[in-house]
Amino acid sequence: MITEIITFAIPDGMTREEVLANYRRSAPTWRANPDLIRKNYIFDPHTRRAGGVYLWRSMDGARRARDAAWLERVRRTYGSEPEVQHFETPIVADNALGQTIEAIEATDSD
Repeated sequence: MITEIITFAIPDGMTREEVLANYRRSAPTWRANPDLIRKNYIFDPHTRRAGGVYLWRSMDGARRARDAAWLERVRRTYGSEPEVQHFETPIVADNALGQTIEAIEATDSD
């Protein structure tokens, strides 16, 4: 599994409510992505940054989601460049499911 952390600046004047409305509009698309296990939307009003923490089945799945159309949507909506980080995620302690989930094999995190 791969954890991907994406953050971007929020433009001056964009309210928390507007950010959440954007999140709500995008949630069905992310829920329909078979490569994505989970997405946590994040927001920091003090630093004016937002983004997401994604748990992917593989690096290939994460890369497929970051196409030119996605990048253009982020730029158009928030007026900033996203910062992207990837981490191998060998174990997840999931209290919602009441399970500890282990990746079956090492994942290419390059």
